[in-house]
Order: sequence, then C-alpha cells, then structure tokens
Amino acid sequence: MRPRIMRAASRPTAKAEVANFVGDVLSDPVYAPEGPSRLRASRVTFMPGGRTNWHQHAVGQILYVLSGVGRYQLEGEPVQEIAAGDTVVIPPNARHWHGSAPGTMMCHLAMSETDDQGRATSWFEPVSEADYTKAPAKA
Repeated sequence: MRPRIMRAASRPTAKAEVANFVGDVLSDPVYAPEGPSRLRASRVTFMPGGRTNWHQHAVGQILYVLSGVGRYQLEGEPVQEIAAGDTVVIPPNARHWHGSAPGTMMCHLAMSETDDQGRATSWFEPVSEADYTKAPAKA
C-alpha cells in the first residue's frame, strides 16, 4: 500500500453486473483491497427501481447514503427506508438487499472487507417485485 491520490478520471463509472442487480445501477470504484488492507469501497447509484440481488458479506458491510431515498432489508425483517446521511450497519453473513425506493434514485458508499480466507460477497437470487414494493416499516 503506497501513498497516492487516485484521480477520479482513472476509475470510470461502470454498469453494475446484471447477474447481481435488478434495473439500472452504476458503480464507481473508490478503493479495491490492497494489502495489508482488505477494504473495498464503491459509490453505487441506483436509478428508480434499481436494487441488488439478495447477498451477504463475509465480514459484513457498511452503507452510507450519499443522496436520494432507498430501501434496505435484512432477510426475515421488514423493509426499511434509508435516506441521505443514514448509515446502515450489516452484520457478517446476513442475507440482505438494498437499492433505490420506487420512483426515486439513491446513491450510497458501500464498504466491506474480505475475510482471512479471501471471501467477500456471496450473491443469491433477485429480489422479487413484491418484496421490493412492500411499504417500508414506520421509523
């Protein structure tokens, strides 16, 4: 790991992998693991209707909402609304999904790590339209 400034122009925006996301989702890499750090950070922008598939992270995940309004759900729990300035803490190996709220976009900084065996994210099935459109729990 060497000191440097990583210029934005050197890391172009990409469409998120269709196999792991529903709808239009853009991803900007912020930082990829580089020893001794195991941190990965990405700015992810979800257009209206965009969301991740169900997934889990070996060491958990932290989401910091930069703009817009989104949705987040831990498996077995009610859907939660998230908004700019909110931080979501997701425990290791907890199945969950996150994305924009219907009709609006949402952008978050997603941070996670790999574990000692190099495991990071396990991806599963898409979130159903019925699950995505459920009214969020009251705060």
